[in-house]
Amino acid sequence: MALEDLFLRLDRIAGGRQAGVRVPDEVVQHPRTRRAFRWIGWLLAAELVIGLGAVVIAVVLALNGVEVPFAVWMRSVVVLGMTATLFYFFWRATLGWRWGYQRLRLFSQIFPVITLVMAAIPGLYPGWMITEQIIFSLIMIGIADFLTSDHMRDAFRRSGSAESPESPDRP
Repeated sequence: MALEDLFLRLDRIAGGRQAGVRVPDEVVQHPRTRRAFRWIGWLLAAELVIGLGAVVIAVVLALNGVEVPFAVWMRSVVVLGMTATLFYFFWRATLGWRWGYQRLRLFSQIFPVITLVMAAIPGLYPGWMITEQIIFSLIMIGIADFLTSDHMRDAFRRSGSAESPESPDRP
């Protein structure tokens, strides 16, 4: 329980005013919500593998005497940090915390744009990292697609909205 208290404090920082807002359990347990979260979890795991792969490639290149630009090291560390943060948001969203869903949705829409713009800067990254960034962006777009589906937006909508969330028996 002490660990959950720590997470609730962290939620307050990450979630702001919405930190205490949860959606009903029946909405979180809805088969479509669970299916979306299952896919998102796999996509985030793929992002983690890609991020770790980028670090491994950079280390192997450096150990073989290839100069690895500072931008590559920074990008690798930032991607791993972002992915860890997204996993936290994801985990909290799967527990029904509205703020976790909101943050995950926001960042899954913003990160691909930033990543693709950075990849387009001539000479900033080597070709292998540009490829990594494009793949990263495509996966993030997939995550955003799940999170912006009508069902997910309905499930995690602000309470007091005119429409009620989908009931568990709706298709």
